[in-house]
Amino acid sequence: MTKDNNNRSLKGVALALPALAGFEAYADEVVSNQATQTVTTQEVAETTEESMHSEGLIADLALILLLGAVVTILFKKLKQPVVLGYILAGFLASPKFEYLPSIAHSANIDFWAELGIVVLMFTLGLEFSFKKLLNSGSSAVTTALIIITGMTFAGFGVGHLLGLDNINSIFLGGMLSMSSTTIILKAFTDLGLKQKKFASLVLAVLIIEDLFAVLMLVLLSSLAMGNVEGSELLFSVAKLAFFLILWFVIGVYVLPTFFDRTRWALNNETLLVVSMGLCFGMAFFSVFCGFSLELGAFVTGSILAGTMIAERIEKVVQPIKDLFGAVFFISVGMMVDPNIIVQYWGEILLLACVVICGMITFGTLGMLATGQTLRVAMESGFSLTQIGEFSFIIASLGMSLGVLDPTLYPIIVAVSVITIFTTPYFIKLADPAYRFVEKHLPKGLNFLIERYSTQTVDTNERRQLWKAILGRYLWRIVLYSVLLIGVILVSRLWLYPLLEGIFVEWDTL
Repeated sequence: MTKDNNNRSLKGVALALPALAGFEAYADEVVSNQATQTVTTQEVAETTEESMHSEGLIADLALILLLGAVVTILFKKLKQPVVLGYILAGFLASPKFEYLPSIAHSANIDFWAELGIVVLMFTLGLEFSFKKLLNSGSSAVTTALIIITGMTFAGFGVGHLLGLDNINSIFLGGMLSMSSTTIILKAFTDLGLKQKKFASLVLAVLIIEDLFAVLMLVLLSSLAMGNVEGSELLFSVAKLAFFLILWFVIGVYVLPTFFDRTRWALNNETLLVVSMGLCFGMAFFSVFCGFSLELGAFVTGSILAGTMIAERIEKVVQPIKDLFGAVFFISVGMMVDPNIIVQYWGEILLLACVVICGMITFGTLGMLATGQTLRVAMESGFSLTQIGEFSFIIASLGMSLGVLDPTLYPIIVAVSVITIFTTPYFIKLADPAYRFVEKHLPKGLNFLIERYSTQTVDTNERRQLWKAILGRYLWRIVLYSVLLIGVILVSRLWLYPLLEGIFVEWDTL
C-alpha cells in the first residue's frame, strides 16, 4: 500500500513539473514585461523632463529678453545708460519681484550669463591687442598695484570695524579691490568714451587686475588653509607668464598664417564660426591650465586683434556680444534681494562708500604716480567705482573653503549692484569734479603735478632706446626658453607615454 502511494506521489510530481515550469516561464515573462514597462516609463519620464527643461530654458530666455527690451527702450527714451535698464529688468524677472512672472530655473540664466562674460571679454580683447597692453604695461601695473594694495587694506580695516575676524577681513579686502571689466567696458561703449585716452589706460589697469586676481585666489586659498607657501605663489606666477607667452607665440606665428592661407574661405559665416570656436576653445584651455574662462577669452581676442581681419571679426561678433552681454547684466539684476538690503542696509552703504571713495582715491593716485595728468588721473579714478565678477569668485572661494561668513556673500552682491548702478553717473561726474579740483587746488601743488607729469614723459622717451635694445635680446631669450619648456612638457606628458606603450621593452632599460 505504501509503495503504491509513493508511486502515485512520484507520478503527481512528474505531471506537475511541466506545469510548474510553464508557470515559472510565465512568471519570468511577466517580470520581464514589467521591467520593460518600468524602463519605458523611466525613458518617457526622462524624455518629458528634458522636454520640459528645454521649454523652460526657452521660456526663461524669452522672459528676460522681452523685459530687457521694454525696460531698455524706456531708459533710452529717458537718456539713461542701457546697462542700468538691464539690471532693472533682471530684478523684475527675479523671484524677489512677485508682481510679474519670474524665471523657472535660475541655473539657466547662470549658464547664459557665463557665456555673456566670455563673449564680452573676447570682444574686449579684440579692441585691446597685446601690443597696446605692452605699451601701457608699466603704467597699468603700477596703478593696479596701488589700487589693489590700498583697497585690500581699506577692506581689512572696515572688516574689523564690522566685527569680522582676520581671515574674513582679508577676503573682504580682496573682494573690494577688483573692479568690473565688463561693466566699465559696457559703460564706455554706451557713453561713447572708448576712444578717449583715459579709457585705454583704465582697460589696461583692469586687465592687469584680472591677472593679479589669479594670484590673489591662490594666496587666499593658502591663507584660508593656514598654509602660505612662497614656492606655490612663485609657481603660479611662473605658470601664468609661461602660458601668456605661449599664447602670444601662437597668435604671432600660427594664427596669421592660418588666416592668410584660408582667406578664400572666410566669409562672414565661416569667420564667425572660426572666431567663436577659438574663443571658447581657448577659454576651456585656460580653465584646464588653472585660470579663469574670462582670461582665456580675453587672450584670444588680444591675439586676433593683431591679425589683419580683426575689424571683420569684431563686426561679425557684435550681435552675439550684444545678446549675451544683455543676459549677463540682467543676471546681475536678478541677484538683488530687497530683504538683504533692508536687513543690512548700514553695512551695504558703508561698503559701497568705501568702494566708491577708495577707488576714486587710489585710482587717481595710481595714475598720478605713473605721470598722467590730473584730468586723465581723475577720469580714470572715477571710472573704477564698482566691484564685479571677480568679487563674486573670491566670495565663492571663501564659501567653498568654509571660512567666509555666510552673510558676506549677499552683502557683497548688493554692494556690487549699487556700485554698478552708479558707475555711469560717476564717469559723467569726472569732468565737473576735475574742474572743481583744478579751481580750488593750490597753485604750487598743481605746478608740481604738471612738472612731474612732464618729467615722467621725458624720462620715458629717454628710456625708449634702452628698452628697445634690452627688450630685443631679453624677449628672444624668454621666448625660446618658453618654447623649449613647452616642447619638454608636451614630450613628457604625451609623447613619452605614447612611445612607452609602443615600445614596452623600454621599461626594462
